[in-house]
Amino acid sequence: MVNAGGHPDPIRAALRRPRVVLFDVLETMLQVEALQSRFVDVGRPGHEWELFFTRTVRDGMALTLAGGVRPFKEVARAALRTTTGHSLSEDALDHVLQGFSELPPHADVEPALIALARARVPAFAFTQGSADVARDALDRAGLRTYLRGVLSTEEIGAFKPPSRVYHWASRRVDAAIDRTALVAVHSWDVHGAVRAGLIGGLATRLEGAVPSVVAAPHVSAPRLDAVVERLLALPA
Repeated sequence: MVNAGGHPDPIRAALRRPRVVLFDVLETMLQVEALQSRFVDVGRPGHEWELFFTRTVRDGMALTLAGGVRPFKEVARAALRTTTGHSLSEDALDHVLQGFSELPPHADVEPALIALARARVPAFAFTQGSADVARDALDRAGLRTYLRGVLSTEEIGAFKPPSRVYHWASRRVDAAIDRTALVAVHSWDVHGAVRAGLIGGLATRLEGAVPSVVAAPHVSAPRLDAVVERLLALPA
């Protein structure tokens, strides 16, 4: 199939039950909004957490496209400086960024992971942040016991969503690309996975609906556990 630009469309994975499920971490599994209190601690408006996080992800994507991407913690630190008008000390920057290791879980995450464990479908956390920080946060949240491992795109020097990132993750979990699912609350992340040939599951609790400009996810639902139920209900 050829798209309007004259380029071949990627092959879309068939609507089949995945053999492995990858979960995005930040905002999908863990509540980044919890950083709000740390902004207040250092004398900044609590709502700045959202601009800071959005800027971090945007800058990581841009650097991945342009070349020369830095690790998540460096990109985040630079974004935090910019967001706060270069007004914070190094200690204050540390205080905010340390909050990533203490983010609480969303309520729909554990039920989703339990459903996969009962179905004997392996689950992995898949982040573009530090794997160690993600492990600490998932440990504190009581979720790591359900996971086979934590993957970070820092291992290949990239942020999501280039196709090579999802292909690398599929190889790491020893699963065929079209039998690997990516579950997230970010439609751009699921779009990247679907375009890369993975099965896409979008939880719409963050964005409210599936945007019209992205590749349609294979399944969607408001909550993560409902997304997993729909994935497990797909034909084998």
